[in-house]
Amino acid sequence: MDGKELYGRELTRSECRNAEEALLILAEKRPGLTSANGKRICNRCGNQDRKKMLAAPCACGTTCFYCLSCLNMGKIKSCTVLHHLPEINAFERPIEPILQWQGQLSSEQQRASEEIVETVQAEETRLIWAVAGAGKTEMIFEGIAVCLRKGGRVCLASPRVDVCLELAPRIKQAFPAVPMALLYGGNEDGYSYTPLVIATTHQLLRFREAFDLLIIDEIDSFPYHDDLGLQFGAQKSRKKASALIYLTATPSQMMQNDIKRDKLAATVLPARYHGFALPEPECLWIGDWRKAISKKKMAPFLKLIRRQLQADRRFLLFLPHIQLMEELDGWLRELFPDKQFTCVSASDPDREEKVKKMRSEEYDFLMTTTILERGVTFRDIDVIVLGAEDRVFTEASLVQIAGRAGRHKDYPTGWVCFAHYGETKAIQGAVRQIRMMNRDAGRRGLLNGTMSLLPK
Repeated sequence: MDGKELYGRELTRSECRNAEEALLILAEKRPGLTSANGKRICNRCGNQDRKKMLAAPCACGTTCFYCLSCLNMGKIKSCTVLHHLPEINAFERPIEPILQWQGQLSSEQQRASEEIVETVQAEETRLIWAVAGAGKTEMIFEGIAVCLRKGGRVCLASPRVDVCLELAPRIKQAFPAVPMALLYGGNEDGYSYTPLVIATTHQLLRFREAFDLLIIDEIDSFPYHDDLGLQFGAQKSRKKASALIYLTATPSQMMQNDIKRDKLAATVLPARYHGFALPEPECLWIGDWRKAISKKKMAPFLKLIRRQLQADRRFLLFLPHIQLMEELDGWLRELFPDKQFTCVSASDPDREEKVKKMRSEEYDFLMTTTILERGVTFRDIDVIVLGAEDRVFTEASLVQIAGRAGRHKDYPTGWVCFAHYGETKAIQGAVRQIRMMNRDAGRRGLLNGTMSLLPK
């Protein structure tokens, strides 16, 4: 490890095991845990909760407290020393043109892009509230380029590994001459010092005042939205003078309130880049679908699946729980032995490969948990949510799931079905939010396409 690998980072001694001793002497040091006002504080994740601090005998010869909040990133103990070298942006200036994307932004995308550039130049904070399929990734390109041109360091972070894996090739294609690192748990490539970083929000815990521009995609998604440690890590990873861009289709109520109170600058895009309306979900009562699966009893939801297959329409089938999905998988293989399909979840080691096969149209349909509710795009797809009444499916989750349909400019319509055993406030709220965005887009003259309707 040379100095570059510690610039803007904050690592434990074990994480610096390849470092030269001279480098560690030069590094700024602070304890992993400090005490203030009778509280222990983790300097990596900011945890101050006594219930998330445990004491245990330590190899240092004493009893040490350690932080439970960020334990999955390695143990931070009372005796831990964190090592840091200030970020000096020791990068070679990229060769122009830095941005080599040749696409054309819509008028709304262009408006958002210009406001992002202004935010980057002013080193401020902005929320981009854009419907699923609005083309958020393309909107950030010019803002990234502006920061890189002045020698800045940029990080594009997301709570979901899948989103990072989806973003990485698109960002690399847009900035082919800019060195880029992709950081997530289990990535065998490891860390490299680059001006452009794509990382999960967990990886931000290992940075300190590194980035001139931090962009956080899907800020409302699990686990970032209710994890104070990840939010602390994100703020810690930014330089004191830096820009912060939030991206989401479903901001929290707190963020929406901050917008109304002028505490948070926001750019709202209610229409997709291709000008077609968001598919408005059909809400269909399907009876006790759980019982039907357990007893292999014919049920209304099977008619939905059969109709899709007969119409040769590829689709995503969302279920709330892995066990139910696996039970249904076995039953559907008996009912449709000639069809190609599989199921995927967060614990599936082959998830990435299965998504690729679905994208290349090797499957007729793909069963999934909420792991694919966001961050993935398929060319021509319909969506069925089986058991939409389950508490796993929040309003934000359902809006994101509905946003999987009709994203591609050549296939801008799609069918979305919330199949339920009783409508919930989340279902009603999701439908209401989608309709509100369509009405807003229509009033602003942003729509040139029609709504997607339930197929006959």
